[in-house]
Amino acid sequence: MPTSSPATAASSLPAIAQQTRDSARNLATQPTAVRDQALESIAQALEAASADILAANQADCEAATAAGLSAALFARLKLDETKLKGAIAGIRDVAKLPDPIGAVQLHRELDQGLVLTRLACPLGVVGVIFEARPDAVMQIASLAIKSGNGVILKGGQEAVRSCEALVAAIHRGLAQTDIAPTVVQLLTTREETLALLKLDQYVDLIIPRGSNSFVRFVQDNTRIPVLGHAEGICHLYVDKAADVQKAIAIAVDAKTQYPAACNAIETLLVHQAIASEFLLEAVVALQLRNVELRGDDRTLDILNITTATEADWSTEYSDLILAIKIVDTLDEAIAHINTYGSRHTEAIATENAETAATFMAQVDAAGVFHNCSTRFADGFRYGFGAEVGISTQKMPPRGPVGLDGLVTYKYQLVGNGQIVATYAGTNAKPFTHRDL
Repeated sequence: MPTSSPATAASSLPAIAQQTRDSARNLATQPTAVRDQALESIAQALEAASADILAANQADCEAATAAGLSAALFARLKLDETKLKGAIAGIRDVAKLPDPIGAVQLHRELDQGLVLTRLACPLGVVGVIFEARPDAVMQIASLAIKSGNGVILKGGQEAVRSCEALVAAIHRGLAQTDIAPTVVQLLTTREETLALLKLDQYVDLIIPRGSNSFVRFVQDNTRIPVLGHAEGICHLYVDKAADVQKAIAIAVDAKTQYPAACNAIETLLVHQAIASEFLLEAVVALQLRNVELRGDDRTLDILNITTATEADWSTEYSDLILAIKIVDTLDEAIAHINTYGSRHTEAIATENAETAATFMAQVDAAGVFHNCSTRFADGFRYGFGAEVGISTQKMPPRGPVGLDGLVTYKYQLVGNGQIVATYAGTNAKPFTHRDL
């Protein structure tokens, strides 16, 4: 079905969702080799369509500039040749991953001739709603196909041309395989967003990727389970036992390597015992990269920068802005992070292993790092091939969500006429409960 067809109006969404569900049911039964070959076919189709995809993205970027799109969203929208090649490489990496479908998680004899198995299986249909981020189309589609799931994608209006070009290429790739192109669907209108959230009969999971307010909107308007994070307020704590040069390199990377990312740091906490030495060097490195610094009163005693307000501690800038606070103790740093952090990714710079262990045990976040940049919190960098999103909820999956986050499990029990009455009452037969 062409992605721009009027048939994708909100009123026809149940039919589209049912079609996706039927296609996903067939996909889930396909052998690993068939799904992996489909990913290779998609990768080749995307390579063949690279010029069209980049032209579509350029048109999106020009329209976004004219509309005054924020710098953070524009950075996520932009899809250059390097980024496209990286995403295509990610598809091939997904194909190399172990097949999650059919993995035996439990194999147990309940009694002789009565055997219980717990098997990993696909969720069914996943709805993914995202702002900008056209590269998410490739990541999510590849993970969905590998894990045997159908996917309904709803991109932001700012990325509609890019998304249409990408999905058209994905469909051309799937058309060369035994997998129906309808396993990947694209919605393009605002009306379809709310309509998608009401399809709890057809859609098994919603994954929103966007701003805090956007994710909250999704969570408040659906009965479908939602996996995602609302904010990326990440911290780096520079301990009194930190190696100054190492900590500066980590801070610069975590703030400036890609400031629009949700795993970039927004607040820098510094132990008072090392504050002067560290900050006087760090400020040069950060300001050379055009980082606007804001500090608490004690930081202002050392640096001539803007005063930080209470709001700065709870703000996700997604930009070259960094708030700085000086703390007296490790406990104060941990308390600040657990108060203002978004449970995404937090880091400590220290050469004291005991301090690091305390920080990593007590900080409440999906990722807790020691002596490395928060920017490593990423499905590709974790070896997941790609990610469908980041989850900061306590229940799993947590952190970057790859294939494992798109499968559930089912119990299969095989017997030979056994009935429960045999195992109940005063003369009940005992279970063997023997793991096989």
